[in-house]
Amino acid sequence: GCFDEFNRLPENILSAVSQQILTIQRGLLAHSKTVDLLGRSISLHDSVGIFITMNPGYAGRSNLPDNLKQLFRSVAMTIPD
Repeated sequence: GCFDEFNRLPENILSAVSQQILTIQRGLLAHSKTVDLLGRSISLHDSVGIFITMNPGYAGRSNLPDNLKQLFRSVAMTIPD
């Protein structure tokens, strides 16, 4: 899934989401067929990917909690000359 402007969510929601993403990532590493999210067994496909976009520096944007930052690789994009 791709979550656009992810940092528009409040920090307390971002922190809760990070636990669910961590559960999915651990399931992928363990080659599990299902993961438990919020008490529900969810099918897990090994081809799943989680992507987020952010626009830091804008008003109303949250900083990502450290536990969430660790779950993603950063990629920066700039306007070409």
